[in-house]
Amino acid sequence: MTTAAERMPALYLSHGAPPLADDPVWPRELAAWSADLPRPTAILMVSAHWEEAPLALSATTTVPLVYDFWGFPERYYQVRYGAPGAPALADSVRKLLRGAGMPVQDVPDRGLDHGAYVPLKEMFPDADIPVLQISLPTLDPRKLLEVGRRLAPLRDEGVLIVGSGFFTHNLAALRQEGLPSWSVEFDDWGNRALLDQDIDALLDFEHKAPAGRLAHPRTEHFAPLFVTLGAAEDDLGSGRSVIDGFWMGLAKRSVQYG
Repeated sequence: MTTAAERMPALYLSHGAPPLADDPVWPRELAAWSADLPRPTAILMVSAHWEEAPLALSATTTVPLVYDFWGFPERYYQVRYGAPGAPALADSVRKLLRGAGMPVQDVPDRGLDHGAYVPLKEMFPDADIPVLQISLPTLDPRKLLEVGRRLAPLRDEGVLIVGSGFFTHNLAALRQEGLPSWSVEFDDWGNRALLDQDIDALLDFEHKAPAGRLAHPRTEHFAPLFVTLGAAEDDLGSGRSVIDGFWMGLAKRSVQYG
């Protein structure tokens, strides 16, 4: 892969549902964020919406998107994001992970899911940067941290590594008007843990965070953060929240390292 002149940051973003495009604020925040980034040679996405083991690589050619949601107006199923595939990036991922003894598989017909294309459409609307999505091979934060560490060298090749989840995510508990206390408490705790670089606390968030199990009854939307943290291990002191606040009661905190 072509070496970039500038090392790319590593990101964790709260990706939103398909109606994110209709929000009056959030799309502008994502667009402003991407405008401040160096231009990537390629983008590596780790989405909460693809769990498969062993770790899987999505299509390296442009294939149809995965509309992995139900009950929305038809227009959300008409969205297109025809980014080029990233076969060179896929080769690099295979070498890095297999060299570390981590098995990798290919799923050549798997398109980008909404955890990938929804934010990318706001951040890089021209869809002219190659994108590769990889699966979450586990929900174990420690193992995902190691995956991120192994992928970290890609940042020096101009690859933007993006963990895409949601900083709080419990749709079943969104029954009240206003901000749910569990979402606010977890967001505050998580922000402080990130600022303090307290990786041990974050790894054990289900037990150490207030309302940890309420904020994340399953780990999948917090799990991509650990891939990002692993990829950013040398840059943890540079971490900052680029987007914060709430959307439909869920914390949309999104962070950048480097």
